[in-house]
Formats: sequence, structure tokens, C-alpha cells
Amino acid sequence: MPGIDPSRPFRPLNIAVLTVSDSRSAAEDRSGDLLAERVISAGHRLAARAIVTDERALIRAQLAQWCADAGIDVVISTGGTGITGRDVTVEAHRDIYEKEIEAFGPIFAMVSMETVGTSAMQSRATGGVAQGTVLFALPGSTGACRDAWDRILGEQLDSRHGPCNLVTLLPRLEEHRR
Repeated sequence: MPGIDPSRPFRPLNIAVLTVSDSRSAAEDRSGDLLAERVISAGHRLAARAIVTDERALIRAQLAQWCADAGIDVVISTGGTGITGRDVTVEAHRDIYEKEIEAFGPIFAMVSMETVGTSAMQSRATGGVAQGTVLFALPGSTGACRDAWDRILGEQLDSRHGPCNLVTLLPRLEEHRR
């Protein structure tokens, strides 16, 4: 049965939160605030937080900087995953990925169907790994961030979750470089 196994130890992760927006400031970043609160409430460390505009090169540069930082295990971005012309977060993520977590997008869509119905098709949420770091790109709405954390990421980023979780894979993400 999937769920938390209390006999397993909890391992806190260092998680960075990136907001992608042309219009939000730190004072207006509700989705970033929600993710930061969820990270801390779950017992993880908020390793970094930033806001960048919807520019592929800027998003890619921030992701690359955090992936190169051995003190960051996970990066979660919010915003820019839609289908409009300015939505380039997914492309920036894929520029960085060494491997894509292909099931994340469909699982996120299934979860989103329960709260936003067929509007879920407008999201291009994605996940991947690069330089030993796990990355996720979420839509910019607080509802989408809440759904993603509460129904997917909170479990997969908890070392106690079974039958398996992403935390147990972190030490092996760079094994091909050894």
C-alpha cells in the first residue's frame, strides 16, 4: 500500500523555489509563498528563492546555477508552463534536463482534472533531472501549486514514502559520471 512508512527516517532536502513572471514582485508572489510554506512545513529547507521574468535565457541561467550548487537537491518553478507566446519555462527546463521525468506531466494533469476539469490540458507541467538535481515546472496558480505539492511532490520528496520516492534516488542521479 503506498504511503508514509513511519519506520523509515525522514531526510530533509534543500529545495529552491523559482517564480517565473513578468508581473509579480516578491510581495505579490502567492504561488512562491505557498510552495515555500509547504517546503518548510514538510520539514525541508528552503535553500533559495528567486523571481525571474518570462525569458528563456534568464530561466535557464537560474536553473543551471542552482543545478550546479551541491547544496540544492530540488528546484521547483512556478509560472510560464502554459501555451501563450510568453510561456517558455518548459523550454528552459528542457534545455537543462539530462533526463525528463515523463510521467510527471500526465500525473499532474490527472490530479488537475479533479480541480479544474478539462482546463488541465492547458498546462505543460514537467519534471526532470540535471546534475544530480530534481526539477519541476508547475503552473503559476496557487491552486496548481497546492495540487502538485499536496498530491504528488510532498509524497515523492518524503524519504518515508513507499513503495519508493525520489529522495532514495538522489544519490544515484550522478552515478554515470563516476
